Amino acid sequence: MLSTAVTSSLVLYNHNPILRPNFCSFRVRSSSSVQEINESVRSTAEERTLGTGLYASLPFPPIKAAKRVVLVRHGQSTWNEEGRIQGSSDFSILTKKGEAQAETSRFMLLDDSFDVCFSSPLIRSKRTAEIIWSTRKEDIITDSDLREIDLYSFQGLLKHEGKEKFGAAFRQWQVDAANFIIDDHYPVRELWARARSCWNKILAHESRSVLVVAHNAVNQALVATAIGLGTEYFRILLQSNCGVSVLDFTPGAEGQSPDICLNRLNQTPNSPIASGTSGGRKTSKRIILVCHGSTPGDTEASSPDFVDQPMNMLGLIQSQKTAELLLDLKVSSIVSSPKDACVKTAMAISRVQEAADCLGADCVPRYVEMKQMQDLDVEHILRQSRKEAAEVPPLHPKWITGLEDDAISILWNQSGKAWQSISDELSEESEPEKIVVVVGHPAIHIALMGHCLNLTKEWMGSFHLDAGSISVIDFPDARGIIRCINYTAHLGRWSIPITRPTMDDEEF
Repeated sequence: MLSTAVTSSLVLYNHNPILRPNFCSFRVRSSSSVQEINESVRSTAEERTLGTGLYASLPFPPIKAAKRVVLVRHGQSTWNEEGRIQGSSDFSILTKKGEAQAETSRFMLLDDSFDVCFSSPLIRSKRTAEIIWSTRKEDIITDSDLREIDLYSFQGLLKHEGKEKFGAAFRQWQVDAANFIIDDHYPVRELWARARSCWNKILAHESRSVLVVAHNAVNQALVATAIGLGTEYFRILLQSNCGVSVLDFTPGAEGQSPDICLNRLNQTPNSPIASGTSGGRKTSKRIILVCHGSTPGDTEASSPDFVDQPMNMLGLIQSQKTAELLLDLKVSSIVSSPKDACVKTAMAISRVQEAADCLGADCVPRYVEMKQMQDLDVEHILRQSRKEAAEVPPLHPKWITGLEDDAISILWNQSGKAWQSISDELSEESEPEKIVVVVGHPAIHIALMGHCLNLTKEWMGSFHLDAGSISVIDFPDARGIIRCINYTAHLGRWSIPITRPTMDDEEF
C-alpha cells in the first residue's frame, strides 16, 4: 500500500499556519538520521522551519494587470549527457539534442508576443534562450539569481564520484535535499530564497507576457514559491530539458499579493508518458489523470452547469487523441467517474489499449479492466453552488474559485476517499509495474493532485486543468512525483495553446 503514516508539518499559506492533513504518501525525513550536524535541536528546528515555510509565506509585490510567466528549462547539456553534477558551474554547453529541444520549444512558443525574456547567465541556459527568442528585437535580460542551484564541492563530479567522496552527505542530498548541508551551506534553502528574489524582479517589470529560461532546480523553486510550497517539495515538481511551465498572476485586492495559478507544468518536447526516470529514479507505478473530453457546458456560462452531458464533437476528438497518446503504454486498469463524458473517454482508451496488442504478428487481445468509482463523480457537488456562474464559464481559468466554501469542502473530502481508493488500486502487490488511468472532471483531478502533494483545500485555486488534458504522477517510491500537469500537446490542432491568456483580454 502506497499510503503511509505521515509526519504532519506546518507551512504558512497566505500568512496563516495550516496543518497538512495525512492524505499524502510520504514523510519528510530527519536529516539527523543521515548526517551529523553539530547544532542544538532547537537551532535545527528553527532552520528547518525557515527552509520550509518562510519563503513560501512572504507576500509578493502587487501588480496592476494580469501577467503570464512562461518558464523553460534549458536543453540537454554535455554534462546532462555525462551524468555529471552541474550546479551553478558554467562548463557545459548544449548538445545537438539540446539544440533540437530548444528549437522545438521555440516552435511551441512561436505565436506568442513576449514582452521580455529573463535568462540565467550560464551558457547552457542563455543559448536556449537565444534559440527560443530568435529574431525578437528586445534584448535578453540575464539575472544571476536565475543560475542553477549552488552545489559547492559537488559541482563537476560524476554521480558515482560524489557517492564515493562524500558518502553520507551525498546520501542526504538524495533522500533529504531540503535539509542537505555542504561546505556550511544549505543549497536548497538558499535556492528558495533566490527564487523569491527573482519573482520580486519579474513581477516588478512592466510587462504582461514574460519568458524565463533557466534550469531544473531553480525552475522547481520558482514554481513552488509562486504557489506557496516550501523546500520539502524539491524534486516533486518535475522539470525536464526544455519543459515548459506556465504561471498566471492576476491582480489581488488593492496593495495585496496577486492571485497565482499554475496553468501547466512541464509540457515537454517529447511525450510525457515516455518510460524512464522521475527525478533520476526509475518509476514502476504511475497514475495518469485524464480529463474527459469537452462537453457543451465547458465553455458556455449560460449552459446548464454540470448536468450529465455527453461529449461534443471536439470532446470525441480529444478522447480519441488521448487514447492514441497512451497507445504504447500497457495500462493495467481504467477507473472513471460514472458520468457519460468520463465513461465514453474511458471506453475510447480501453478500445485502443485492447486493440494495440493485435497490431503485431501475435494477435492476442488484452483485456483492460474498467471500473466506475462513485467518489470520482463531483458534478452534483459543483452544481450546488457557484458564486459567479453567469460570469465565469466552467473550466475557464480560476473558475473553481467561484465555488462556495461548503461545496469545496465537500468536494475535497470526497476526493480524499477517491485518492485512498486509487492508491490502494495502484499498490496491489500482484503487479510490480502498474499504470492506472483515472478519468474524471478537472475539479476532481485538481483535488487528487492536492492530496498527492499533501496540501489542503485552500490550494485548489492554485491549479488549472483543461478538458482533454492529462496529468502524470509517478511513484519511484512511496512519494508521488508530478511529471506533468495539464498536458495538451497530444491534441494537435485542437490543443490548448501554451500562451493562451488567463482571461478574455485582447490586450494580454
